[in-house]
Amino acid sequence: MLTTRFVDGAPNWIDVGSPDIDGAAAFYGGLFGWRFRSAGPDAGGYGFFQLDGRTVAGGMQTGPGQGPAAWTVYFQSEDAQATAEAAEQAHGRVLFQPVDVMGQGRMAVLADRAGVRFGIWQPGRTKGVEAAGEPGSLRWVELYTPDIAAAAAFYRRVLGLETSAPFPGGTYTCFNPDGAGEDAMFGGMVPLADDPIEAEAGPYWLPYFEVEDTDAVVEQAQRLGGTVRVPATTLEGVGRTARLADPYGVRFAVITSERPQD
Repeated sequence: MLTTRFVDGAPNWIDVGSPDIDGAAAFYGGLFGWRFRSAGPDAGGYGFFQLDGRTVAGGMQTGPGQGPAAWTVYFQSEDAQATAEAAEQAHGRVLFQPVDVMGQGRMAVLADRAGVRFGIWQPGRTKGVEAAGEPGSLRWVELYTPDIAAAAAFYRRVLGLETSAPFPGGTYTCFNPDGAGEDAMFGGMVPLADDPIEAEAGPYWLPYFEVEDTDAVVEQAQRLGGTVRVPATTLEGVGRTARLADPYGVRFAVITSERPQD
């Protein structure tokens, strides 16, 4: 389960690059109740999405050469430089070299063997997002990849992640931090070839945000100019999910998790 009790290898930050950060703020504000706050004049336009005063994500406007319009998931590292070097040794790439972020921590942007972008956050004064696993915040992450075995080996070597297949008879593979066990699972992997929609779009990390009512959020996303990539679907033992895109084509998903008492 994804929480703010961050450990090495687990997601601890997420941000969106958008060609129109004001439009993105209006969309996600209308969808999740987020408010966008600038990080200040020295932050290059970067800011924070907040829910009830707690930071749940970051965001900034991107232009040519600044990367695609997309959500980027960041994983905790105790040493961003060492993690970047490990990624290169595992046949990945360093897209953005480790850099100090105004004393708040160190970050880098990497790519795995399949070219999937992800981030590294080495905590300083900022440990990570201030809410996770509750409505309006990050709940789960999912890697769509052409090669499950290769991806598992890469993330094991670079982030120390363990994998397991918790669903009997299924092919879904889950991630958890090293030694933390299945109770700490925060994400999974899906073979790209098994999903025609994602196969067409290419491999990537898909973030899931918890919501109280998936169907209502799907309708609201459409009213706000977003699109439905996969309609609301109930997954037994998991919850009700939908895959969406914001008005700028940025992919994400929502989930109303099944309560334990259910």
